[in-house]
Amino acid sequence: MMQGCENPQIDLQPRRAPQVSYRVGEAAALLAEPGTLALFGFGAGTPASTDPRCLQVALEAFDAPAPLELWQVDAPVSCGRDGALRWSAGGGWLFVAIELDEREHGGPTAAARLAYEQLHRFVATREAQHVLRVWNYLGAINHGDGDAERYKHFCDGRAAGMGDFFAEGFPAATAIGHHGDEHRLQVYLLASDQPGLRVENPRQVSAWCYPRQYGRTPPSFARAMSLPAQDVLAISGTAAVVGHASAHEDDLDAQLEETLVNLEALLASAGMAAGFDTRSPLKAYVRHAADAARVRDFLQQRLPGVPVLLLHGDICRRELLVEIDGWRYA
Repeated sequence: MMQGCENPQIDLQPRRAPQVSYRVGEAAALLAEPGTLALFGFGAGTPASTDPRCLQVALEAFDAPAPLELWQVDAPVSCGRDGALRWSAGGGWLFVAIELDEREHGGPTAAARLAYEQLHRFVATREAQHVLRVWNYLGAINHGDGDAERYKHFCDGRAAGMGDFFAEGFPAATAIGHHGDEHRLQVYLLASDQPGLRVENPRQVSAWCYPRQYGRTPPSFARAMSLPAQDVLAISGTAAVVGHASAHEDDLDAQLEETLVNLEALLASAGMAAGFDTRSPLKAYVRHAADAARVRDFLQQRLPGVPVLLLHGDICRRELLVEIDGWRYA
Protein backbone atom coordinates (compact mmCIF):
# COMPACT_ATOMS: atom_id res chain seq x y z
CA MET A 1 0.00 0.00 0.00
CA MET A 2 1.32 3.46 -0.89
CA GLN A 3 0.71 5.95 1.88
CA GLY A 4 0.14 9.67 1.60
CA CYS A 5 -1.73 9.72 -1.72
CA GLU A 6 -5.15 8.29 -2.47
CA ASN A 7 -4.63 8.27 -6.26
CA PRO A 8 -0.91 8.30 -6.94
CA GLN A 9 0.09 9.35 -10.44
CA ILE A 10 3.09 7.34 -11.56
CA ASP A 11 4.75 8.16 -14.86
CA LEU A 12 5.83 4.80 -16.29
CA GLN A 13 6.55 6.08 -19.78
CA PRO A 14 10.27 6.07 -20.62
CA ARG A 15 11.60 9.51 -21.46
CA ARG A 16 12.03 10.14 -25.14
CA ALA A 17 15.53 11.40 -25.83
CA PRO A 18 16.19 15.02 -26.72
CA GLN A 19 16.55 15.63 -30.43
CA VAL A 20 20.09 16.72 -31.25
CA SER A 21 20.80 18.41 -34.57
CA TYR A 22 23.25 20.76 -36.25
CA ARG A 23 21.62 23.91 -37.55
CA VAL A 24 22.85 27.01 -39.35
CA GLY A 25 20.94 30.08 -38.22
CA GLU A 26 20.62 32.87 -35.71
CA ALA A 27 21.00 31.82 -32.10
CA ALA A 28 18.04 33.96 -31.01
CA ALA A 29 15.72 32.25 -33.48
CA LEU A 30 16.80 28.76 -32.42
CA LEU A 31 16.45 29.63 -28.74
CA ALA A 32 12.92 30.82 -29.46
CA GLU A 33 11.88 27.48 -30.95
CA PRO A 34 9.65 25.34 -28.71
CA GLY A 35 11.45 22.91 -26.45
CA THR A 36 14.98 24.28 -26.88
CA LEU A 37 16.92 22.83 -23.95
CA ALA A 38 20.43 23.91 -24.99
CA LEU A 39 22.28 25.56 -27.84
CA PHE A 40 26.03 25.35 -28.46
CA GLY A 41 28.24 27.56 -30.57
CA PHE A 42 31.83 26.64 -31.35
CA GLY A 43 34.82 28.93 -31.29
CA ALA A 44 35.64 32.54 -30.61
CA GLY A 45 33.49 33.83 -33.47
CA THR A 46 30.28 32.58 -31.90
CA PRO A 47 28.01 35.48 -30.92
CA ALA A 48 27.66 35.80 -27.16
CA SER A 49 24.26 35.29 -25.57
CA THR A 50 22.99 35.96 -22.07
CA ASP A 51 20.50 33.10 -22.32
CA PRO A 52 21.55 30.37 -19.81
CA ARG A 53 20.76 27.69 -22.40
CA CYS A 54 23.38 29.03 -24.81
CA LEU A 55 27.01 27.98 -24.33
CA GLN A 56 30.02 29.11 -26.33
CA VAL A 57 32.24 26.02 -26.48
CA ALA A 58 35.97 26.78 -26.52
CA LEU A 59 36.66 24.59 -29.58
CA GLU A 60 37.14 26.06 -33.03
CA ALA A 61 35.23 24.48 -35.91
CA PHE A 62 36.95 23.78 -39.22
CA ASP A 63 33.82 24.61 -41.21
CA ALA A 64 32.63 28.16 -41.82
CA PRO A 65 30.04 29.12 -40.99
CA ALA A 66 30.07 26.59 -38.18
CA PRO A 67 26.66 25.12 -37.43
CA LEU A 68 25.12 25.40 -33.99
CA GLU A 69 24.28 22.28 -32.00
CA LEU A 70 20.65 22.28 -30.86
CA TRP A 71 19.04 20.11 -28.16
CA GLN A 72 15.23 20.05 -28.11
CA VAL A 73 12.69 18.27 -25.91
CA ASP A 74 8.94 17.74 -26.24
CA ALA A 75 8.01 20.00 -23.33
CA PRO A 76 8.19 23.58 -22.08
CA VAL A 77 11.65 24.56 -20.84
CA SER A 78 12.65 26.69 -17.86
CA CYS A 79 16.17 27.99 -17.30
CA GLY A 80 18.31 30.06 -14.99
CA ARG A 81 21.64 30.57 -13.27
CA ASP A 82 22.98 29.52 -9.90
CA GLY A 83 26.34 31.10 -9.17
CA ALA A 84 28.77 29.84 -11.80
CA LEU A 85 26.20 27.33 -13.06
CA ARG A 86 23.76 27.75 -15.92
CA TRP A 87 20.88 25.32 -16.33
CA SER A 88 17.71 24.49 -18.19
CA ALA A 89 15.07 21.82 -17.62
CA GLY A 90 12.00 20.40 -19.31
CA GLY A 91 10.20 17.13 -19.92
CA GLY A 92 12.26 15.23 -17.36
CA TRP A 93 15.58 16.43 -18.82
CA LEU A 94 18.22 18.71 -17.32
CA PHE A 95 21.15 20.57 -18.88
CA VAL A 96 23.77 22.06 -16.54
CA ALA A 97 27.04 23.79 -17.43
CA ILE A 98 29.87 25.39 -15.51
CA GLU A 99 32.87 27.39 -16.67
CA LEU A 100 35.78 28.20 -14.37
CA ASP A 101 39.11 30.01 -14.61
CA GLU A 102 41.63 27.65 -13.04
CA ARG A 103 43.76 30.57 -11.85
CA GLU A 104 40.95 31.68 -9.56
CA HIS A 105 40.57 28.24 -7.96
CA GLY A 106 44.06 26.91 -7.29
CA GLY A 107 44.95 25.25 -10.58
CA PRO A 108 43.62 22.41 -12.77
CA THR A 109 43.10 19.81 -10.04
CA ALA A 110 41.28 22.16 -7.68
CA ALA A 111 39.17 23.67 -10.49
CA ALA A 112 38.05 20.25 -11.70
CA ARG A 113 37.20 19.25 -8.15
CA LEU A 114 35.17 22.42 -7.61
CA ALA A 115 33.35 22.04 -10.93
CA TYR A 116 32.19 18.52 -10.08
CA GLU A 117 31.32 19.42 -6.50
CA GLN A 118 29.10 22.25 -7.69
CA LEU A 119 27.49 20.15 -10.42
CA HIS A 120 26.85 17.39 -7.88
CA ARG A 121 25.25 19.75 -5.37
CA PHE A 122 22.99 21.31 -7.97
CA VAL A 123 21.84 18.08 -9.62
CA ALA A 124 21.05 16.65 -6.18
CA THR A 125 18.38 19.35 -5.77
CA ARG A 126 16.61 18.44 -9.01
CA GLU A 127 14.24 15.67 -10.03
CA ALA A 128 16.51 14.77 -12.95
CA GLN A 129 19.33 13.21 -10.94
CA HIS A 130 20.48 10.50 -13.35
CA VAL A 131 23.52 11.98 -15.12
CA LEU A 132 23.77 10.26 -18.50
CA ARG A 133 26.33 12.26 -20.47
CA VAL A 134 29.15 14.70 -19.59
CA TRP A 135 31.50 16.83 -21.73
CA ASN A 136 34.80 18.23 -20.39
CA TYR A 137 36.87 20.79 -22.30
CA LEU A 138 40.15 22.05 -20.85
CA GLY A 139 43.13 23.95 -22.19
CA ALA A 140 46.58 22.48 -22.85
CA ILE A 141 45.35 18.99 -21.98
CA ASN A 142 48.66 17.26 -22.79
CA HIS A 143 51.05 19.78 -21.22
CA GLY A 144 53.34 18.24 -18.60
CA ASP A 145 55.01 14.85 -18.44
CA GLY A 146 53.94 11.72 -16.60
CA ASP A 147 51.71 12.41 -13.61
CA ALA A 148 52.27 16.15 -14.12
CA GLU A 149 50.23 16.15 -17.34
CA ARG A 150 47.26 18.48 -17.11
CA TYR A 151 44.79 15.78 -18.13
CA LYS A 152 45.95 13.62 -15.24
CA HIS A 153 45.50 16.58 -12.88
CA PHE A 154 41.98 16.95 -14.26
CA CYS A 155 41.23 13.25 -13.64
CA ASP A 156 42.46 13.61 -10.05
CA GLY A 157 40.23 16.63 -9.46
CA ARG A 158 37.20 15.14 -11.16
CA ALA A 159 37.38 12.01 -9.00
CA ALA A 160 37.84 14.05 -5.83
CA GLY A 161 34.90 16.30 -6.67
CA MET A 162 32.37 13.71 -7.79
CA GLY A 163 32.10 11.94 -4.41
CA ASP A 164 29.04 9.69 -4.73
CA PHE A 165 27.78 11.70 -7.74
CA PHE A 166 27.88 8.58 -9.92
CA ALA A 167 27.16 5.94 -7.31
CA GLU A 168 24.90 4.10 -9.76
CA GLY A 169 27.65 3.99 -12.41
CA PHE A 170 29.67 6.39 -14.52
CA PRO A 171 28.04 8.40 -17.32
CA ALA A 172 29.22 8.50 -20.90
CA ALA A 173 31.75 11.30 -21.29
CA THR A 174 34.24 13.20 -23.44
CA ALA A 175 37.40 15.04 -22.38
CA ILE A 176 39.12 17.15 -25.04
CA GLY A 177 41.76 19.86 -24.99
CA HIS A 178 40.84 23.20 -26.51
CA HIS A 179 43.21 25.81 -27.97
CA GLY A 180 41.74 28.82 -26.20
CA ASP A 181 42.75 30.24 -22.83
CA GLU A 182 44.81 27.50 -21.17
CA HIS A 183 43.08 28.12 -17.83
CA ARG A 184 39.50 27.86 -19.11
CA LEU A 185 37.63 24.75 -17.92
CA GLN A 186 34.18 23.95 -19.29
CA VAL A 187 32.02 21.08 -18.10
CA TYR A 188 28.42 20.42 -19.06
CA LEU A 189 26.05 17.51 -18.67
CA LEU A 190 22.73 15.98 -19.62
CA ALA A 191 20.65 14.34 -16.88
CA SER A 192 17.22 12.73 -16.73
CA ASP A 193 14.68 11.77 -14.11
CA GLN A 194 15.00 8.19 -15.41
CA PRO A 195 18.14 6.06 -15.61
CA GLY A 196 19.88 4.97 -18.76
CA LEU A 197 21.77 1.78 -19.54
CA ARG A 198 25.57 1.87 -19.58
CA VAL A 199 27.30 0.26 -22.53
CA GLU A 200 30.91 -0.96 -22.64
CA ASN A 201 33.03 -1.97 -25.62
CA PRO A 202 34.25 -5.59 -25.51
CA ARG A 203 37.31 -4.53 -27.54
CA GLN A 204 38.42 -2.12 -24.82
CA VAL A 205 39.24 -2.25 -21.13
CA SER A 206 36.68 -0.21 -19.20
CA ALA A 207 38.20 3.21 -18.58
CA TRP A 208 37.96 3.01 -14.78
CA CYS A 209 40.05 -0.21 -14.91
CA TYR A 210 43.03 1.30 -16.75
CA PRO A 211 46.42 0.32 -15.29
CA ARG A 212 48.62 2.74 -13.35
CA GLN A 213 50.62 3.78 -16.44
CA TYR A 214 47.74 6.10 -17.41
CA GLY A 215 47.81 8.10 -14.22
CA ARG A 216 47.12 8.04 -10.49
CA THR A 217 43.38 8.24 -11.13
CA PRO A 218 41.81 6.31 -14.02
CA PRO A 219 39.28 8.11 -16.22
CA SER A 220 35.72 7.91 -14.91
CA PHE A 221 33.30 7.24 -17.76
CA ALA A 222 31.27 4.59 -19.55
CA ARG A 223 31.93 3.99 -23.24
CA ALA A 224 28.34 4.86 -24.14
CA MET A 225 24.91 5.32 -22.61
CA SER A 226 21.59 4.08 -23.91
CA LEU A 227 19.07 6.75 -22.90
CA PRO A 228 15.93 5.79 -20.90
CA ALA A 229 13.65 4.91 -23.83
CA GLN A 230 16.55 3.15 -25.58
CA ASP A 231 15.84 5.41 -28.54
CA VAL A 232 19.36 6.82 -28.77
CA LEU A 233 22.88 5.81 -27.86
CA ALA A 234 24.99 8.65 -26.44
CA ILE A 235 28.54 7.73 -27.50
CA SER A 236 31.56 8.79 -25.46
CA GLY A 237 34.75 10.09 -26.99
CA THR A 238 36.01 7.11 -29.00
CA ALA A 239 39.48 6.71 -30.48
CA ALA A 240 41.95 4.09 -31.70
CA VAL A 241 42.31 2.27 -28.38
CA VAL A 242 42.36 -1.53 -28.28
CA GLY A 243 42.40 -3.13 -24.85
CA HIS A 244 43.88 -0.20 -22.98
CA ALA A 245 46.64 0.64 -25.51
CA SER A 246 46.66 3.28 -28.21
CA ALA A 247 46.96 1.80 -31.70
CA HIS A 248 48.53 2.99 -34.96
CA GLU A 249 50.74 5.80 -33.69
CA ASP A 250 51.31 8.52 -36.32
CA ASP A 251 48.95 6.80 -38.82
CA LEU A 252 45.84 8.94 -39.22
CA ASP A 253 43.99 6.66 -41.63
CA ALA A 254 44.61 3.58 -39.51
CA GLN A 255 43.43 5.43 -36.39
CA LEU A 256 40.26 6.47 -38.18
CA GLU A 257 39.62 2.88 -39.29
CA GLU A 258 40.16 1.57 -35.76
CA THR A 259 37.87 4.25 -34.35
CA LEU A 260 35.07 3.22 -36.71
CA VAL A 261 35.54 -0.42 -35.66
CA ASN A 262 35.16 0.67 -32.04
CA LEU A 263 32.03 2.67 -32.86
CA GLU A 264 30.48 -0.34 -34.56
CA ALA A 265 31.41 -2.51 -31.57
CA LEU A 266 29.52 -0.09 -29.32
CA LEU A 267 26.43 -0.26 -31.52
CA ALA A 268 26.53 -4.06 -31.42
CA SER A 269 27.06 -4.05 -27.66
CA ALA A 270 23.99 -1.83 -27.32
CA GLY A 271 21.92 -4.16 -29.50
CA MET A 272 21.61 -1.60 -32.29
CA ALA A 273 21.86 -2.16 -36.03
CA ALA A 274 25.19 -1.40 -37.64
CA GLY A 275 25.93 1.93 -39.26
CA PHE A 276 25.13 5.62 -38.89
CA ASP A 277 22.65 7.72 -40.83
CA THR A 278 21.49 11.29 -41.40
CA ARG A 279 19.95 11.39 -37.89
CA SER A 280 23.25 10.49 -36.20
CA PRO A 281 25.12 13.75 -35.47
CA LEU A 282 28.77 13.11 -34.69
CA LYS A 283 31.72 15.27 -33.67
CA ALA A 284 35.25 14.54 -34.87
CA TYR A 285 37.97 16.12 -32.74
CA VAL A 286 41.13 16.59 -34.83
CA ARG A 287 44.49 17.25 -33.18
CA HIS A 288 46.33 18.81 -36.13
CA ALA A 289 44.61 21.41 -38.28
CA ALA A 290 46.50 20.10 -41.31
CA ASP A 291 44.64 16.77 -40.92
CA ALA A 292 41.14 18.25 -41.02
CA ALA A 293 40.61 17.91 -44.78
CA ARG A 294 41.77 14.29 -44.73
CA VAL A 295 39.47 13.47 -41.82
CA ARG A 296 36.54 15.14 -43.59
CA ASP A 297 37.17 13.20 -46.81
CA PHE A 298 37.56 9.92 -44.95
CA LEU A 299 34.33 10.33 -43.00
CA GLN A 300 32.37 11.50 -46.04
CA GLN A 301 33.45 8.34 -47.86
CA ARG A 302 32.88 5.94 -44.97
CA LEU A 303 29.85 7.63 -43.39
CA PRO A 304 28.02 9.22 -46.33
CA GLY A 305 25.24 11.58 -45.32
CA VAL A 306 26.12 11.48 -41.63
CA PRO A 307 26.32 15.00 -40.14
CA VAL A 308 29.84 15.40 -38.73
CA LEU A 309 31.07 18.53 -36.99
CA LEU A 310 34.86 18.85 -37.30
CA LEU A 311 36.49 20.54 -34.32
CA HIS A 312 40.10 21.45 -33.52
CA GLY A 313 40.84 19.65 -30.27
CA ASP A 314 43.58 17.69 -28.57
CA ILE A 315 42.91 14.09 -27.56
CA CYS A 316 43.63 13.05 -23.97
CA ARG A 317 46.55 10.88 -25.14
CA ARG A 318 49.11 12.81 -27.15
CA GLU A 319 49.74 9.93 -29.59
CA LEU A 320 46.08 9.92 -30.68
CA LEU A 321 45.24 12.13 -33.65
CA VAL A 322 41.45 11.95 -33.78
CA GLU A 323 38.47 11.11 -31.59
CA ILE A 324 34.77 10.80 -32.40
CA ASP A 325 31.68 11.06 -30.23
CA GLY A 326 28.00 11.71 -30.85
CA TRP A 327 24.49 10.32 -30.99
CA ARG A 328 23.03 7.29 -32.73
CA TYR A 329 19.22 7.33 -32.89
CA ALA A 330 17.38 4.02 -33.13
